[in-house]
Amino acid sequence: MQKKLLIYLTLLLGGGQLHAQQNQWKPVRERILTPWAEKVNPQSPLPEYPRPILVRNNNWKSLNGLWQYAIIPKAQNEPTKYDGKILVPYAVESALSGVGRPVGKDSLLWYKNTITLPSSMKSKTVLLHFGAVDWQSEIFVNGKSAGKHEGGFDPFTLDITPYLAKGAKQEIKVRVWDPTDDGPQPRGKQVKKPEGIWYTPVTGIWQTVWLEAVPKTYIVSTKHTPDIDRETIKIAADVKNTRPGDKITIEVMDGQTRIAQTQVNASDSAVIKLPGQKLWSPSNPFLYGLHITLVRNNKPVDNIESYFAMRKISIAPDAKGIQKLMLNNEFLFQYGPLDQGWWPDGLYTPPTEEAMNFDIDELKKMGFNMIRKHIKVEPARYYTHCDKVGMLLWQDMPSGDLGNGWGNNPGVYDSATDKERTPESEGYYRKEWNAIINTLYNYPCIVVWTPFNEAWGQFKTEEITEWTMKKDPSRLVNSASGGNYFMVGHMVDLHNYPHPAMPRPELFGKTVALVLGEFGGLGWPVEGHIWQSNRNWGYQNFKDQNALLKRYTTFTDRLQELIKRGLSAAVYTQTTDVEGEVNGFMTYDRKVIKMPVDLLRKENIKLYETALTKSASK
Repeated sequence: MQKKLLIYLTLLLGGGQLHAQQNQWKPVRERILTPWAEKVNPQSPLPEYPRPILVRNNNWKSLNGLWQYAIIPKAQNEPTKYDGKILVPYAVESALSGVGRPVGKDSLLWYKNTITLPSSMKSKTVLLHFGAVDWQSEIFVNGKSAGKHEGGFDPFTLDITPYLAKGAKQEIKVRVWDPTDDGPQPRGKQVKKPEGIWYTPVTGIWQTVWLEAVPKTYIVSTKHTPDIDRETIKIAADVKNTRPGDKITIEVMDGQTRIAQTQVNASDSAVIKLPGQKLWSPSNPFLYGLHITLVRNNKPVDNIESYFAMRKISIAPDAKGIQKLMLNNEFLFQYGPLDQGWWPDGLYTPPTEEAMNFDIDELKKMGFNMIRKHIKVEPARYYTHCDKVGMLLWQDMPSGDLGNGWGNNPGVYDSATDKERTPESEGYYRKEWNAIINTLYNYPCIVVWTPFNEAWGQFKTEEITEWTMKKDPSRLVNSASGGNYFMVGHMVDLHNYPHPAMPRPELFGKTVALVLGEFGGLGWPVEGHIWQSNRNWGYQNFKDQNALLKRYTTFTDRLQELIKRGLSAAVYTQTTDVEGEVNGFMTYDRKVIKMPVDLLRKENIKLYETALTKSASK
């Protein structure tokens, strides 16, 4: 009887704790929410393993959940008290944070959390990972500064082992400063006064925070470079604290079958032959598995799991000498939406993994094979899902330090101009662009890097483009999407609203691929699913589904003609409505798909069929 009573009381108290924690948090309900907002668990938001491109054993712990927060004047060193609870990893301005407050350049955002270090992490090297913190952050562990970081879109890691206290309880504080559009740092579409194509600020932690225990010598990262022409994959590993004689063993897996194995010195690269290679494409997104083991004296020290794909992106001339985008040495017309990656409830952060995958999966159902990820970087699991389902990605660098405009004659090379940036501004850009490419290098879905968009902060275009091409020769570079054009990079990219158009083949086609980097923007504000009551806009507005679809079909008809003239790719604006923009295929809350998916797919498939017919008739 006493035992049953004890169990009952334990369950009752446990349930009471959960109820109390849920009562400490609720979304700010001033605006629309997605269907997944109600599925957010404040005890364990976004609980999935955050780095699927490099998976270690199960000795990790998510720190997502309720933290204390405070917003204080910038001149004040540290909070004397905290304002309440915030749900990490949702930005403080978002509904899902439970706060919904702005911060601004004159204030600091502080986080505080007391965590319990798992017993399995004792006597190990303990790493504290941040998926992303916007923008400038300093991390304190048990009152001591453990490190600083600048950059709102790249992950960073701190070895906090020297700062750990005896026992399980550890205190973590994070100080954040973010000037949004009052600073020169990369910040994408954020502005302090949102309107039009500019959106709500995102301040602070907006991706998963997590602990990981590793041995003293461990694999920090890997680098995978496929070469389908030679049927080889090149694998390198960055290993921390190596000793002479350390080696890495690499196993390549096809499902559960090991098809290749080699061992090299830990500091060397391995080139592995894969005869009979299986190529990755949107129609066949095959991924090879990787097991990598760090070996010392024939004993395993550390091991990780990863994956790679055999695929190639390039340009090559067709029978008329027009340069075309090639996937695996064959022309593939690339078509997809401009994708901002914003959420009405989480801003930069999707409410759940299911929500994040929904966008990608719906676009695939609509018949798209590509997404242009527009001046934002996504969590790692986003890219892995694109790898798995076969969605090509064009990755933009988040813009910042705006101020310059187009040349006198946009679209003509000899009128191009560059912005004069300060050394500080240039340094922020270069540092973060380098970090973003390093972070995303292994994802096969990414086929294009775009350093600049529409002259927004565009500077030293030729130098930055050539640096990007040298940094990653395995991908294409779109130097200035719709921006000030220079004769550099692999393509010339025109923006034209609302109807489709293309760069002039006779001027550019023999040198670079011709792409339509933005067009469309057809708007329809669906009542009950809009962010704001007025000032909603598209490049051309409609009142119902039928009118919208009719206009869209005229665009796909026109695209078929442009493909015949040499167009290699097109990007329609856009995946979803975003705040005041109502030109998405879906409403901002994802509750309404504005045109029937089967009819969209039918229209979009026509474009690939036209491209195939054109290629076959060469």
